[in-house]
Amino acid sequence: MGIELSAIHYVYLAFIVLIMALLIKRRDTTMICVVGIFTLGLLATETLSGSVSGIFNSFIYATKELMGTIMIISIIVAMSRVLIRTGINETMVSPLTRFIRTPTMAYWGIGIIMMVTSLFFWPSPAVALIGAVLLPVAIRVGLPALGAAVAMNLFGHGIALSGDYIIQGAPKLTADAAGLPVSSVMTASVPLVLVMGLVSTVTAFYLMRRDQQNGTWRDGLVAGKGTGGVLGEDRPASKEDRAAISPQAEKWLAILIPLLFAVDVIAMFLLDLQGGDATALVGGTAVLILIGVTLLAHRNRGLEKVTTYLIEGLTFGFKVFGPVIPIAAFFYLGDAAFKELFGQVLPETSHGIVNDLGVALADVVPLNGIVGAVTLAVTGAITGLDGSGFSGISLAGSIAQLFGTAIGSGTAVLTALGQVAAIWVGGGTLIPWALIPAAAICGVSPFELARRNLKPVLIGLAVTTVVAMFLV
Repeated sequence: MGIELSAIHYVYLAFIVLIMALLIKRRDTTMICVVGIFTLGLLATETLSGSVSGIFNSFIYATKELMGTIMIISIIVAMSRVLIRTGINETMVSPLTRFIRTPTMAYWGIGIIMMVTSLFFWPSPAVALIGAVLLPVAIRVGLPALGAAVAMNLFGHGIALSGDYIIQGAPKLTADAAGLPVSSVMTASVPLVLVMGLVSTVTAFYLMRRDQQNGTWRDGLVAGKGTGGVLGEDRPASKEDRAAISPQAEKWLAILIPLLFAVDVIAMFLLDLQGGDATALVGGTAVLILIGVTLLAHRNRGLEKVTTYLIEGLTFGFKVFGPVIPIAAFFYLGDAAFKELFGQVLPETSHGIVNDLGVALADVVPLNGIVGAVTLAVTGAITGLDGSGFSGISLAGSIAQLFGTAIGSGTAVLTALGQVAAIWVGGGTLIPWALIPAAAICGVSPFELARRNLKPVLIGLAVTTVVAMFLV
């Protein structure tokens, strides 16, 4: 039985095509998404007031859906601020430096530590948490600053962020857009994240060692920055900048904090906590750590400083997700949000705009897993061209739902593939302005870092897409 498509379906599809075209040209899509919401509202309500109100209400809907993600990232960043300024972060990672004795150990050691830290703290704060301590050690044993930046980048902004298994910000966005449970997208992403991570990091290491032996390696250092950059407010704390905390307390807290998060992970498995419940456990733990460390470090000023750190974290969170809200608001209209905001104006047989388009597409074009996988990899990569990584994954989720419905299976795999492609390209491994955290802390050019990452990431994406074809 064919699906009845209305003008709303065609307008939604037209705006998706327009958004994709703008992303290819590296133009901002926020205004187009707002115009799309307005147009859909006008068609649905046939009133100017209804369509104008729909813009604001769609923002509220998207913010409610994203609030958990925004809040957890804000809290983690707030906690990381106080750990940096008290020097606890240095104490946490300093024991690991004794194992770094060769350039090879430095590359893989920094990468793995960065990946684990990024799973709990998110990559940008994690760069500051470990970069200042491990970078001098790596350089001392012969790993160039650019090589360290590549390792931090690929393992942190690549592997950890594309999976995002602890904080679960990325899978929440893509799963919502695809109309799937977060757990299904996370499960489907595991083999893709592993393949992408393994291929890209091994390729990058091989190319680095080859170029060093051939004498064609370029360090890419920024003039005047030596081997250490500055990462805005996430800079390593100087002695004058640090909050007062005793060395003994620093050591105990450096042991206690990782243990608390380890207990969280164990609790997630034992209590079968996923999605919002798992995020809430990590977030609550981070808030308690933030309060405890701040009161201990700032004493009489502790009450005020807790608020200060929270404001810094929230400022960061809304700065990152500010551009995401209007974009997500548009793509949420492709599913349940449309009926909630504008009522039952779609045909009675409709299962949501994106689902309807998927079924209609299947009737017109014979689709299969190969076409779907290539399309989602390309779509994800294109959406990452804005340098956010997050702003476009709602689109990836929507298109995965469309193709998954048309094929009849594989929606979760296609969603995960789109997520991996978008975040690897835009989350901080290929787009120069997204590479600034790792480049700055290592004192290297973000453009040179992007150049070094290009071939490994593209090879990794190609192999991961082939793997996804067999999993769909």
